[in-house]
Amino acid sequence: MQMRKSRVLEKLRAGNIVSCLKVNFGDGQASELAAMSGFDCVWVDREHLAQDWSVTGAHVWATKAHNTDIMVRVPRGSYSDYVKPLEMDATGILVPHIMNVEDAKQVIQMTRFHPIGRRAIDGGSADGGYTNMDFNEYLKQANDQRFVVFQIEDTEPLEHLEEIAALDGFDMLFFGPGDFSQSIGAPGDWNNPRLVEARKYVAEIANKYGKFAATTGSIDRLDEFVDMGYKFISVGADVVGLSNYCHTLVSRFNKVEETSSKKHGLESYK
Repeated sequence: MQMRKSRVLEKLRAGNIVSCLKVNFGDGQASELAAMSGFDCVWVDREHLAQDWSVTGAHVWATKAHNTDIMVRVPRGSYSDYVKPLEMDATGILVPHIMNVEDAKQVIQMTRFHPIGRRAIDGGSADGGYTNMDFNEYLKQANDQRFVVFQIEDTEPLEHLEEIAALDGFDMLFFGPGDFSQSIGAPGDWNNPRLVEARKYVAEIANKYGKFAATTGSIDRLDEFVDMGYKFISVGADVVGLSNYCHTLVSRFNKVEETSSKKHGLESYK
């Protein structure tokens, strides 16, 4: 028995660009819709959202059904917070706020099996085929077919970024513009020179050390991010799409209502 291969890693290792959508809704149907639409990866969040493990499981099953990868952003906590999504057969985890080399080393130690790290072993969960995989193959394939992503979203790790990028045991450096804008005292200023410089630097260092560069941003800036060297790009979110759709519908409805009211009001006056 073989572990399900990562679509994301296969595309990245072939030199291709990976598409991703962030799913905030706590229902696997949202992830299934994104997967059916053709996204390479769905990103669900346990750092900010109050989703229980059964909801995460629904997202995993929904994406697996359509050969789409799922990346779970984990909360910063114990080792089990990191490995549970992997044991549920999520294809990757995104670890927020990596601050320095020691921080990065500890995450690798907790999330990779021997000989890279000392991730706690079970093998009886979904990623190990409920004990149906050969034990040693399970360890080997988990290290090769599951990705670990370090999110760089503070000024502090930039000073040590080359040392972090040189470590074995993780796959991507993910530049997070939101919290980074806070860390430079310019919340939401996406074109701030310091933010733009940092985004370019993260991509440069990732590529220099054989890691993949990942980020999030508007689809309208996709070409710009690709030119910087980014290969994994999250280009939207379900909540943004539905919000925009609802606002558009309500706006059009209100215009018709206003026109109709004026028309009928005038006729009544006549």
